[in-house]
Amino acid sequence: MSMERTRFVARKLLQYAIVVWIIASLNFLLPRMMPGNPLVYLAGEDVGLMTSTQKAAIMDEHGLNDPLLVQYVDYVGQLLQGDLGFSYQQKRPVTEVLAERLPWTLLLAGANMVISTIIGVLAGSLSAWRRGTKTDMNMMIFFIFLTSMPSFWIGMMLVSVFAGKLGWFPVYGAETAWANYEGWARVQDIAYHLALPLTATLIVSVTTLYMTMRSSMIQVLQEDYMLLAKAKGLREATVKYRYAMRNALLPTATVFMLNIGFMFGGAAVIETVFSYPGIGKLMVEAVLSRDYPLIQSSFLMLTFSVLAANIISDMLYPLLDPRVGRPS
Repeated sequence: MSMERTRFVARKLLQYAIVVWIIASLNFLLPRMMPGNPLVYLAGEDVGLMTSTQKAAIMDEHGLNDPLLVQYVDYVGQLLQGDLGFSYQQKRPVTEVLAERLPWTLLLAGANMVISTIIGVLAGSLSAWRRGTKTDMNMMIFFIFLTSMPSFWIGMMLVSVFAGKLGWFPVYGAETAWANYEGWARVQDIAYHLALPLTATLIVSVTTLYMTMRSSMIQVLQEDYMLLAKAKGLREATVKYRYAMRNALLPTATVFMLNIGFMFGGAAVIETVFSYPGIGKLMVEAVLSRDYPLIQSSFLMLTFSVLAANIISDMLYPLLDPRVGRPS
């Protein structure tokens, strides 16, 4: 690795380290600025019968009556040791709770990224290739219409029509409760429950990739080498896929990486609407119960996913385009 490249990587990693520290600090402060406290989940159903002394003793036991600076130092110390704490609501280690929920979000986000990228790239390429035609206009109107709809409204409409009225899909969950399916039967059951949440996330995310690909490919089509390729009499498919689409994929690759991170945040709404047991729904549950360790850890995981996607994008971009990272 050249010295220039080493400095570029070191500068980026330092920037991300500072961002992680700032966000980890905000993750600590924000839950404690919300009204209410987690006492009801720490004390259980008998909290209404407890005296103020007993309630204070429970808060002391979990360090919640300590000065804020002391709590912050403890929190940072635990983070540096890889200890995410103990969930007040779930009554078990936070790492165990996150490990249980993460696969469902990865499944939903992964399937969404693959399918939305394929649809967005192909549709954007077709729209740019036929720029100004009726096909291009209709596709633009269709995708703008899709992006104008709020994600929670899309989810509620899908649940109301396809789960409630028609009964084609389940209303909630990631698997049929107590069914104990195995093998291929379980795969089908999971896909059956995934269909509606996946459709909702696709509708929300595909437009960004479509617009990026369309804009990028329109610029590529105006380059001199594209005119030369057409003048040489190359086949339309060769010009379109080998020259135009291939060179237009660079900005789309960046959007793809950024979407990986934002997919976890966007999943919170969709997972809540469909009661899908992923990280997004877990964050909502943690906030409602003032479960500080779970709030901090789930938001930190969301932060890391966004930053990791940015780091990978920053590292890959100079490889895809050698002009990036060079001194001006």
